Amino acid sequence: MKVVILCGGKGTRLREETEFRPKPMVPIGQRPILWHIMKTYAHYGHKDFILCLGYKGEMIKDYFRNYLWQTCDVTLMLGHSPAIQYHGSHGEEDWTVTLADTGEDSMTAFRVKQIERYIPKEEGFLLTYGDGLATIDINASIAAHKASGKACTISAVHPAGRFGSLRMNNNGAIHAFSEKPQFEEAYVNGGYMVCSPRLFTYLPNDPGAMLEQAPMSNLVRDGQLNAYKHEGFWQPMDTYQEAQYLNKLWAEQRAPWKVW
Repeated sequence: MKVVILCGGKGTRLREETEFRPKPMVPIGQRPILWHIMKTYAHYGHKDFILCLGYKGEMIKDYFRNYLWQTCDVTLMLGHSPAIQYHGSHGEEDWTVTLADTGEDSMTAFRVKQIERYIPKEEGFLLTYGDGLATIDINASIAAHKASGKACTISAVHPAGRFGSLRMNNNGAIHAFSEKPQFEEAYVNGGYMVCSPRLFTYLPNDPGAMLEQAPMSNLVRDGQLNAYKHEGFWQPMDTYQEAQYLNKLWAEQRAPWKVW
């Protein structure tokens, strides 16, 4: 399945970093958080990526265009016939990365709508945000989605209460979606979604449309939103303090998301 990652937001709550780079390029250790997210999907066998670019998207393009330059030793042959020789290999040689410009100021629903042309007809896809790390079993979430028969499955997690909260019954069917949860005990939208092609019918052709608002509400209305409950590690990177926390886990070799 193709993996769609939302990489275009301005990350205003992380201004210490995002003034200079897009949020998915904020480093955890020596690699951007986007790389860590992609490595998680690749671990489960999903290596065909579509990145929805926006704010400072050229930096993400530059990163992948120069990936060999950044990850390998290099020998330069100078003179009238210059050449470059790269030494060694890396674990990402079988990745495919589509870099799609989805607009500087577009909202999330419109970004996803614009990459519909890159998803084969009648094929489902994976979708997440470019700023959260988790130990979610991607293939288990796909199995749960297929069993539900619904248009979209969200990974439901238990963090602090400021993200889209979900209310569901025991079999995972969602019957309420709130963009701002009222209590920390609620499950919240952790991203790491599995989507059927039917999701595109819920996305308006409107740059101001947010996936987390009308589309989610309409999915709930039609009984088409499902949940995969994840009780393990999940950590967003919305603030500088959260970025520092993730870097601390990585530096101390305690990063629970490192499954590769």
